[in-house]
Amino acid sequence: MDPAVLRDDMVDSLEHESKGCLRSEALSVAMREVPREAFVAEDRGAYADRPFERLGTRVLAPSTVARLLEALDVREGDSVLVVGAGVGYTAAVVAELAGAEHVHAVDITRRLVIEARGNLAEAGYGGVLVDRRDGADGLPEYAPFDRILLEAAAVSPPAALVDQLAEDGRLVMPHGTGEQHLAIVEDGEVAERLGGVAFQPMLVEGEQADTVERNRTRREDREFARRNAEGRTGWEQEWIDWDDAVRR
Repeated sequence: MDPAVLRDDMVDSLEHESKGCLRSEALSVAMREVPREAFVAEDRGAYADRPFERLGTRVLAPSTVARLLEALDVREGDSVLVVGAGVGYTAAVVAELAGAEHVHAVDITRRLVIEARGNLAEAGYGGVLVDRRDGADGLPEYAPFDRILLEAAAVSPPAALVDQLAEDGRLVMPHGTGEQHLAIVEDGEVAERLGGVAFQPMLVEGEQADTVERNRTRREDREFARRNAEGRTGWEQEWIDWDDAVRR
């Protein structure tokens, strides 16, 4: 079937009362324009309203993207930072709203940065800047941002992201770790809660999927144990028969 028809069907479904997650005309038009098949393989159901895993991250369902971007309320010309580039789909929809040259995205996982850049270029949004960064640090050299979207859960608004907001700027994020709510942050405080969500927690350096060990504590324990064992001097290793070793 023609992808444009599938896009229209997807958006019509998101606008339907049973979901009601897509209300603004501008966002409706943007989601009808972005070719989701450039970001999600057809065999994954590019236009199905469900999430799936890709390179260690969750690709958001279209209804979740709609909820996030309705809360973000992006206007044409807004400078926007997307923290958690993923496969690039959300950034592409934001580019339709604000203009690709105004959109920046970061991800902590290098493979996802490469994936997002390629997908965005294929879909016609090569002007979106995608960089490999720790999301908690934001992108200070391009600040301030009118809008920041954090696609990962945190117990409090990351200080660096709050600092990088323009005056009257808005940060949208999943707030909490156990029970999460979609939150709008303004002036450094949660100004509004918009219902429950379930996002993966925000990763820090060393926890991304393409590192040797995501659980840093376990890895460090192994490293310290190995170094301690290898660092012992001979007289500490009482199990060695030194007289026998010398005779050999």
